[in-house]
Amino acid sequence: MPFIPLPFVVAILLTLVFVHVIRRDEEGVRNGPFLALILLSVFQSILSGLRWGYGVTAVMYLAPVGAALVPPLAYAGVLRLVRQSRAPVTRRLLLHALPALIIIVLLLFGRERIDLVLVAIFVAYAVAILLLMRKGADALKLAPFEGSARAYRAILFAAFALLFSATIDTLVFLDFAMTQGAYVRPVVAVGNLALLAIIAVAAASAGAPAVPVEKAEPVADVALPEDAETLAAIESLMRVKRVYRDADLNLDRLARKAGIPSRQISAAINRATGKNVSQYVNEQRIAEACALLEESNRPVTEIMFAVGFQTKSNFNREFRRVTDRTPLEWRAERASSNAI
Repeated sequence: MPFIPLPFVVAILLTLVFVHVIRRDEEGVRNGPFLALILLSVFQSILSGLRWGYGVTAVMYLAPVGAALVPPLAYAGVLRLVRQSRAPVTRRLLLHALPALIIIVLLLFGRERIDLVLVAIFVAYAVAILLLMRKGADALKLAPFEGSARAYRAILFAAFALLFSATIDTLVFLDFAMTQGAYVRPVVAVGNLALLAIIAVAAASAGAPAVPVEKAEPVADVALPEDAETLAAIESLMRVKRVYRDADLNLDRLARKAGIPSRQISAAINRATGKNVSQYVNEQRIAEACALLEESNRPVTEIMFAVGFQTKSNFNREFRRVTDRTPLEWRAERASSNAI
């Protein structure tokens, strides 16, 4: 029976993740950097299998270059959910290709510094991602409200995975310095595989629709006077135009519809309600869903789509978060109370 290294198995699983994301997003806007990140993880897994499974040492020249591309792709993918970049595409590509170019130069003229430089690259991009996320789920202005919470959690997960990788590289450096690499093989094999799987799955999850966060973000002690005016404008959009029915509604699109800066909307809702914008919008959706469940016999799935949700699992989980019941339980209870 032929020997199949574990990294090859990981590569196959990540390929299936890539196919799943392509099919899931075939009718929507795809996040190119995240897709490239998953494919890069497949490539790095194959290199790891060749190196540690079959002893192909030539891949040692490719693996560090691929590793240096992981953090920039993760950052670029997050940036596409946070804001639209006005910088020319060529400039952005050159900027994020710089870490890989540095590693290529070090492969030629200073290989002993590669591990430390990779640590610096991973830490720098992890910190940059965490800074982008400092406002919580509301930082994802270009992500649909239904999926912003899972995207937020996945992005934080990916950022800490980058820090985990930096820790692995530091351990490898110390191992070579103290024991001449006696433990480097298991540390690198296990650490890198875990990293690739974590980052790839996080990238796939970041673009997936999901349930909003259940924990409200910190809010100021008192609402500002202008918050009432901002909240009134948003509530009017919800009540009159029912903009929450737009399944692709995000903070940026809501700001354009209201003619109010997204930062002002986010701050006003945070201070006035103690919720983030995605929670607020989804509660508007659930309120209409409750009315439709009580007033009509329409199927739950039809109601789900009508109020702006895209997946039944997310609708059910959010419905339970708001009402502490499933849609069917809520409908049954209302029917019983109305019959009395």
